[in-house]
Amino acid sequence: MSRSSRGPAARLTFESGGYRYSVLRHLVTHPHYDTLLLASREYAQGGPVKLVELKPVVLEEGHEGLERVLEEVRLARFLRQPNIAAVYGYAVQNELPYIVMEHLRGCYLLTAMDAAVAVGRRLSPAFAAYVSAEVADALDYAHRAVDEAGRPLHLVHRAVGPMRIRLGRNGRVQVTNFGAAYSELLGRIRSPDGLLRGDPAYIAPEILLGFLRPEPGQRDLLTPRNLDGRADIFSLGLVLLEMLVASYPLDPPDSLWRDVKRRFPAEVRSEVPTFIKLETLADRVLHFGPEEVQRVAEEVPTPLRQIVSKALRPNPDERYPSADMLRDELRAYLQGLPQPYGAKDAEEELAEILKEASDLDKLAAHAGVERGVLPVPPDIDTDDSH
Repeated sequence: MSRSSRGPAARLTFESGGYRYSVLRHLVTHPHYDTLLLASREYAQGGPVKLVELKPVVLEEGHEGLERVLEEVRLARFLRQPNIAAVYGYAVQNELPYIVMEHLRGCYLLTAMDAAVAVGRRLSPAFAAYVSAEVADALDYAHRAVDEAGRPLHLVHRAVGPMRIRLGRNGRVQVTNFGAAYSELLGRIRSPDGLLRGDPAYIAPEILLGFLRPEPGQRDLLTPRNLDGRADIFSLGLVLLEMLVASYPLDPPDSLWRDVKRRFPAEVRSEVPTFIKLETLADRVLHFGPEEVQRVAEEVPTPLRQIVSKALRPNPDERYPSADMLRDELRAYLQGLPQPYGAKDAEEELAEILKEASDLDKLAAHAGVERGVLPVPPDIDTDDSH
């Protein structure tokens, strides 16, 4: 990797696959999430400059690291939808591969939620419903995706959460990072035994129930044979509830704490670190039933409380059968408001929250995960429209 003299400060640059990459700064660096770098990309011989995100993929010795990178890039070919962040390919620098992804100007949902807390306000119910409807639209597309031969991929994202939902400054919403997705893509690499893929904080209970009631022929206790898109609907339901109540729904009271050590093997490890012990988090998920949902959502507007309750049913057969049904109910709620709510309204609400938060000195004490949002960083000197 070399250093370029372009811009206000020297930048790390490298070439790969006919493109020149200039790393501007870290976008995300946190032990609970994938590291992301913000970079500019242009043809090696020159041309228009585009902002992209680079996700470094650390290759563990003895694991099929590069093959997994290629699998993620290949899967992305079948996910061409405006509400899904595009994957352009991969780049390699000093034997370290990077997934090259679309960069939507704005912030991750987690940043918006943190900013709202910092200024003493909540995201509006309409904003929460709008974002969730757009995510449901993306998930519905992904769940119905087929390969080049028309074979269903039976894709499940498995990591839907506030750091996989990106909010554009133009009201656009994108689901990002399908790197932990389950699919039936031909030639896919099987997950290592005992590895819990995705985000445990937003995991669906049926994934954990594989330990309690494994089905005949189930090869991986963490991947039930009947796993489908309804698991993502549960995850999105948790995200929607978190936006509505401005707190993580599975935080205790003590009534959710139970002993699961006899049921949850200690050797199981999560793909990403968790803020509490994995077995404790799993216990909360498995016991977050309708009564707990109603208690947490007590002050949520009735139509949204009913939607959340259905999305979060422990039994997937009692949830929305498909993400488009969840999307349609959320959009009906938005259209039924005295003042219908859409992309322009979401854009204005997000801009207001970020502007208010960027003026607060106390944000330094409220450190977030995403860098450079508050305020907008001065090192972005391209004219990229994203």
